[in-house]
Amino acid sequence: MEYIYAAMLLHTADQEINEENVKKVLEAAGTEADEARIKALIAALEDVDIEEAIAKTAVAAAAPAAAAAPAAAEEEEEEEEEEEEKEEEAAAGLGALFG
Repeated sequence: MEYIYAAMLLHTADQEINEENVKKVLEAAGTEADEARIKALIAALEDVDIEEAIAKTAVAAAAPAAAAAPAAAEEEEEEEEEEEEKEEEAAAGLGALFG
């Protein structure tokens, strides 16, 4: 995973993603760089448009979050209703004391 992070960091910094730069980032982070894994990463990213991949990932990640929002709001409403019922019951109990 750290190899992908190194590539993303280089991309964000507008640096070329190549073997030398990935190795520098990994070593700067205190990770031992594996030449074979670096070469595999560079080869895998050769035909990838990183901006497009990020955009697709952001859209895919936003969909579940958007779907969860109504459920969270509904749960909050139920909790508020339960709290109101408890307050009403407590008030009714106090009313019985003072008759």
